[in-house]
Order: sequence, then C-alpha cells, then structure tokens
Amino acid sequence: MSVRAPRWASPAVPVALAVADALLVNGVTPGLELDVSLVAAAALLLRRRLPLTVFLVTLPGILIGYVWFAPMIALYTVAVRRPDRRLLAFSALLLAIAHFVPWPVSDFEPTAYRENTLTLIDASVTSVGPIALGLLVRTRGELAARVEELTRSRRHADELLAQQVLSTERARLAREMHDVVAHQVSLISLQAGAVLISAEDGGAREGARTIRELSVRTLDELRHMVGVLRAAGGDLEELTPQPCLADLPRLIELSALDVDYEADYGEGVLEGLGQSEAVERAVFRIVQEALTNVRKHAPGARVRVRVSEADAAGTAGTGKGVRELRVEVRNGAPDATASAPELPGGGHGLIGLRERAQLLGGTLEARPLPDGGFLVRATLPGATPAPRAAEA
Repeated sequence: MSVRAPRWASPAVPVALAVADALLVNGVTPGLELDVSLVAAAALLLRRRLPLTVFLVTLPGILIGYVWFAPMIALYTVAVRRPDRRLLAFSALLLAIAHFVPWPVSDFEPTAYRENTLTLIDASVTSVGPIALGLLVRTRGELAARVEELTRSRRHADELLAQQVLSTERARLAREMHDVVAHQVSLISLQAGAVLISAEDGGAREGARTIRELSVRTLDELRHMVGVLRAAGGDLEELTPQPCLADLPRLIELSALDVDYEADYGEGVLEGLGQSEAVERAVFRIVQEALTNVRKHAPGARVRVRVSEADAAGTAGTGKGVRELRVEVRNGAPDATASAPELPGGGHGLIGLRERAQLLGGTLEARPLPDGGFLVRATLPGATPAPRAAEA
C-alpha cells in the first residue's frame, strides 16, 4: 500500500533544504549574507505561481550568500513551468554569472586562471543541471499524459467495438428468430385452422380458435421485436444452429403443404471453401422461409423444392470447374377454396435470406410468376466436383 505525502510537504521540503543551506554556509549570525539567503529560501514558497520572479529573487542569494539550493531549485521550476529555450538560456547565463562573479566584485582576480576556470566549470554545471532535470521531468509528465490519453482512447474504442459486436449479434439473432420461430408458429396456426374446420366438438373448436389467435398475436409481436433487433446493427458471421441439407425432408414433411422435393447434388459440392455448414444452413433457412411464405400467401398451392448443383458458368453436370449449389422453391397459384391462416408478416424474411446469400458470395432472387405463383431461387458457391449422390 502506497502512502501519499501531505500536500504541504511538497513546497516545504525545498524551503527547508534552502534554509539549511543558508545556515550551513553563513552561520546563524545576522548579516547581509544570511538575510539574502533566507529571503531566497522563503521565496521558494511562490516558485510554482511566479517561477521567473522567484528565480530572480534567489540570484542575490548565490551572488552574496553563496547558497546553491535556492537558485538551483528556482531554475529547475522555471524549466518545468516555462520551457522557452531563449528564456532558459538567459536564466542559465544569469545563474552562471551570479555564481562565477565573487562578492564584492572588487575581489575578482583576472589572473587567477586556475581558480577562475574551476569556478566557471562549477557555474556551468550549476546552471545547466537544473534545466536538464526540469526538462526531463516535464517531458516525462507529457509522455505520461499522452499514455493516459491513449489508454482512454483505447478503452473507448473497446467499448465501441463491444457495442458493435452486440449490435451485430442482435441483428443476427433477429434473423434466426424470424427463421425459426415464425416457421414453427405458422405451423401451429395452420394445424389449429385445420382442427377448427374439422372438429365437431364446440370446445375443441373454441380451443383451436384460441390457439390460432395466440399464434397470430405471437407472430405480430415477433414482427415488432425483429424490427427493433435488426435496427441495432449489421451482421458479419452466422450464429451456430445446426440445420443441414439432411434435415430438409423432415422440414417438408412437417410443413403440412403439398410439396414435391428433388435433391440432385454431389457431397463434395459443399467442400473446399471452408463454409459447408454455413451453406447448408442457408439452404435450409431459404426453404423454411419460402414454405412459411407459401402458408401465409398461397394456401393450398402446390410447391416444388429442388436442390441441385451446377457449374459456376451455368452448365449442369459437366463435372468440370467450380460447382454451385442451387435451391429453388416454386409454388403455384393459391387455392381459392383454402382458408388463409391470416398470419402477420414483418417484411424481414426475404431480406434476411438475401443477406445470407450475399454473405456467402451467392445471389437470391424472389419474384412472382405469370401463373399467380411465386419463385424463390438462390445460388450459393460450392467447391470442386465430387461423386454425385441423388436423393428423391
């Protein structure tokens, strides 16, 4: 545990050293030498507020009283507070002259070359040393301030990065929520509608009607929540749910739709780019969302789902070049006699699918057909050809 010195200790210590220097050099007998030395020591109390004035006041102390601490401490303060080169050079010159010239001036011996040389060296060290130390301390303080500023900037950058990651996760969560929850809730609503039509018992019909209303309300609330989450940011990478191409038959079986499913792709088409799981998951979500839209907007329509591979140039089955994985969901016109589930839509489904395809380097198109149906077609990058495996 560190112990901090009292606030008064910082200005008091230099004054105490200067007073001790004055008493050791000039004794305790009152006189001009002791008086100017004590005045120089007392002036150090104001050295931080008036550094240059205090330095000038201490010069008589070294000229007359031969004290060193007070003028050197004052010059050090000038270097820390007022780092002007011309000012420091002039101050150093004044201190060197005050140190070199004896008092009284009439005692100066120009022919005492050895003594004058030694005194000049002492005067130079006395004047240059405090300035060098003061500039060093000032530079250290500036560097510490810059390091602190950089630390704050980096902390702020880390906070911004964390917010960006959070926004990204929220946007990806929104897409996953729409893909998974909307699909399952629409199935519940569809099954409840079937029970509502076929059930003879009044209680069963009322229960089915309640389930259907709750499903519609849940999807409506989900639409608002997805809008809030997606507004928080973009997306960079996928989350880690694990649906794959092998799960498509089960998805189609549970969809309660009239679906023809055709699979014609080689196992190696998903290898090579290191993103086979992301591609399979994207295909699954595309089919899932397309089937959900059929239940919403084209009840009773026949649906055709086809997953196939082709060359990147567009020629299927050549066995050459980089392969593409294509998924196509095509439905016919809705059956006028079928009841629509009246499920709310948030408008985010196809946007999320297009984002998935683009993130993987592929494309997605969704457009109505002349016969009243709708087409969703996506092309995703695969890899080099591999032995083909057909599944119907």
